[in-house]
Amino acid sequence: MNSNKITLGSVFTIGLMLFALFLGAGNMIFPPLLGQQSGDSSWIAIAGFLLTGVGLPLLGVIAIAKSGGSPLDLASRVHPIFGIIFTIILYLAIGPFFGIPRTATVSYEIGILPFLAQESAGGWTLLLFSILFFAVTAWLSLNPAKLVDRIGKILTPALVIILAVLVGGAFINPMGEPGQATGGYADSPFITGFLEGYLTLDAIAALVFAIVIISAIENKGVTDRRQVVRSAILAGLIAASGLGAVYLSLSYLGATSLNAVGVQDNGGALLSAAANYLYGPSGAIILGIAIGAACLTTSIGLVSATSSYFSRRFPKVSYRLFVLIFSVFSMMVANIGLAQLIAVSVPVLVMIYPMTIVLISLSFLDKTIKGKRAVYVGAIIPTLILGISDGLAAAGFTALASVFSFLPLMDQSLGWILPAIAGGLIGMLIPSATGSAAQAKYTN
Repeated sequence: MNSNKITLGSVFTIGLMLFALFLGAGNMIFPPLLGQQSGDSSWIAIAGFLLTGVGLPLLGVIAIAKSGGSPLDLASRVHPIFGIIFTIILYLAIGPFFGIPRTATVSYEIGILPFLAQESAGGWTLLLFSILFFAVTAWLSLNPAKLVDRIGKILTPALVIILAVLVGGAFINPMGEPGQATGGYADSPFITGFLEGYLTLDAIAALVFAIVIISAIENKGVTDRRQVVRSAILAGLIAASGLGAVYLSLSYLGATSLNAVGVQDNGGALLSAAANYLYGPSGAIILGIAIGAACLTTSIGLVSATSSYFSRRFPKVSYRLFVLIFSVFSMMVANIGLAQLIAVSVPVLVMIYPMTIVLISLSFLDKTIKGKRAVYVGAIIPTLILGISDGLAAAGFTALASVFSFLPLMDQSLGWILPAIAGGLIGMLIPSATGSAAQAKYTN
């Protein structure tokens, strides 16, 4: 194969794989609840949601492709030590400490638990399911070169068909008319939807999944850097289009569900009630298969991406061994420690998410700022401080957050935005004492 060429069909299949990797159970649960709560303002709310729930992940994939192929390359623009620490925390938090174990527990709770007798719930049934779930995850992750064929050509089409059946009934036989917007959606549907998309944490997942996408492109024989970037961008656009279509459909299902299923407290309960209303008892089976397929693809992507990173970071340990280590560890966490680790991981995710957005944003300004490290440092320092404040607040320690309560948007966990901009501008004004390698590439 010409090193500068990749077929459109291959890029499309890689895009489908990326779509499936992003579409976890959480992503299926947010839009229906948004639709029900935003009611007649659902189109405005979903527009805000799409900006952060689809736009930011797309930008994340592009940023990693352009910066060199891994979050480490991007984060090291602040400082090499910061790059290593940030990247390790990123992969561990969204991987084996939180994201991967959650795929199994959510699959179990929505896809298996409704069919079990009360006395059989949890315990040995969860253990047996998680062993099977992570055995399949490990098997499909052991050979990353085959991920495109296994996910892009098999699991993704199956997932799309199941989702089409699930939401198709809501279009063919609408459950009712949208109700009135409630809560934050009543006053500011766009901003509320925007923040809901922000909380999906998919911008972080984009940095993790990008390494899988880039490896898939390179496995097709593409060696030219520009062609890799172009192919990654096109695959990202395909995935973003699929995510957008799913989110729009699920939000419509939620918006029209109020009269049929009543007010629901969470998206999982809403999806379950809607599936039962539309398809009767078989609806639970359809929903269980959809959730299981979504969680499995996400689990495979996270295990593969995390193992790829750590096998590069610690080359004495093979990729295959890391796959087994993370699969077994995630299985154990899913059974004995998930609740405790969530309490630790969520504050960490809240802390690193703003820094992720800042790094992604600066990557698109890198040529304008000529790779100046002071800009990255100036923007990251206040973001880190306020991220720690938000993380501690998420853990129940609000003392530090109260110190910064005067900042605009602090109540929405967005108080870091203006300080980050100010810090970056200050960094622009600081003269460079030495010509860094990053700056040299723009001046030579």
